[in-house]
Amino acid sequence: MATSDVLRHQIINSLLAQHTEVADAAINLWEQMATQIISIVGEGGFNSLYARSVFLTQSTFPWLADGALSPRTDHRFAALKICFEEQTPAQTSAANSLLMITFTDILTSLIGEQLTTNILRSAWGNDASDKAGKEFKNE
Repeated sequence: MATSDVLRHQIINSLLAQHTEVADAAINLWEQMATQIISIVGEGGFNSLYARSVFLTQSTFPWLADGALSPRTDHRFAALKICFEEQTPAQTSAANSLLMITFTDILTSLIGEQLTTNILRSAWGNDASDKAGKEFKNE
């Protein structure tokens, strides 16, 4: 695994770890990331990446809802939030971490590490930059 992959994975885990309301924080991070990615690859592109990520993550967390997203942007991740709220915070955190890592790994394989890093920085702003430290800022 490349150093940049490890760093990106650490950023995701670090961002998730700083919230006590795990389900709400997870959905918030997904919404922020979706906004940035949709502006680049469109709604259909994002939905396809998300559905594939959910499918792959379900082998570890079979209780995850299917990868279909709500057509209403204000409720895009409603099914995911329901799944998360039905689990313990530890299960939710582990599943969301794997789901985000899977998603960003797929995205990176398609568009490259630098663009993925820029998208995450745009989506998560100072939270991502603070957690990543100097290495992330110098990508």
